[in-house]
Amino acid sequence: MTQELSFQIIDTHAGGDVSRIVVSGINALPGETVRDQMEYLRDDADGLRTLLLEEPYGIPEMSVDLVVPPTDPQAQAGYIIMEVMGYPIYSGSNTICTATALLESGMIPKYEGRQQFVLESPAGLVQIEANVENGVVETITCEGLPSYIDTYRATIHVPLIGDVTYSVAYSGGFYALVDATELGFELTRDEESRLAHCAQAIVEAILQERGFSHYSLGDVGPLPFLHFMGPVEQIAGDHYRSRSATYVHPGVICRSTTGTGTSARMALMHHEGRMQPGDRLETVSLRGSSFVGSFTRVSKGGPHDVVENTITGKSYVLARSQIVVNPDDPLVDSSQLRHILTSHVPRG
Repeated sequence: MTQELSFQIIDTHAGGDVSRIVVSGINALPGETVRDQMEYLRDDADGLRTLLLEEPYGIPEMSVDLVVPPTDPQAQAGYIIMEVMGYPIYSGSNTICTATALLESGMIPKYEGRQQFVLESPAGLVQIEANVENGVVETITCEGLPSYIDTYRATIHVPLIGDVTYSVAYSGGFYALVDATELGFELTRDEESRLAHCAQAIVEAILQERGFSHYSLGDVGPLPFLHFMGPVEQIAGDHYRSRSATYVHPGVICRSTTGTGTSARMALMHHEGRMQPGDRLETVSLRGSSFVGSFTRVSKGGPHDVVENTITGKSYVLARSQIVVNPDDPLVDSSQLRHILTSHVPRG
């Protein structure tokens, strides 16, 4: 007799990016903060991430969010973000998806109209505002991480592409920001594969040349992301719109524009004097989905002007299901997973 292992998930998407929200079936993780628990998962239980992002259960374009009890009394729930490149400390789309799943599942009570609550991410507390209409979560507005420009218009030679001008922002991870038009892109869906190959080449060239360090957090890992920027259109006095595309991993262009990518773009526009507190930036993806970033205020972080911001988007529930893991399945490696699962179903 073998032991099937199981846990419960809610599949969601925001702007086309699928986030699998693990809501039960996982043991309490060690750690005094959600950041500590994230580091435990990363170092001692990475099997949950790899199981849900690899065949036969998932694909690399997905994300995973594990709901955990909060360690800060101000928060109603905690969550840990897992993506194909590892464990980012923050993500706008994952936050929007997790907040929606918590409300739609009843894990956080849902009220008609606007309601506010707090989640605890590995980056710290996140203020959430949900807009509920006729019992449906229509939008989630979440805090973006304070964002700043680390490098402005540097140039690097990229094999097979040539000299590329780029800026680097921090918005929860380090982002290379490049002008899509300068590289010959119009940011249409048929360009997705070429965008991914181009971004990978640029990121690899930057990584070979230099590293980056946050002014207060220090080493937060190598630069993983690249954001293609389309032309900016002014819709109203305080409302801007731009087509965008975000690269996160070899072969992977996000289906949404990403929250952290939108925050990074706002930091650059402020650095260039093109955006001020009170302004909004709507970033539009290759698939036509969008997030709206709101520039709330400027603060000082070390030597940097730091853009504080919020991200607004909508998430949809796709499925509520139970994942069953059979340890005898030759395509599944549960060795880094079994010790954190609480549910065991005997099989004859």
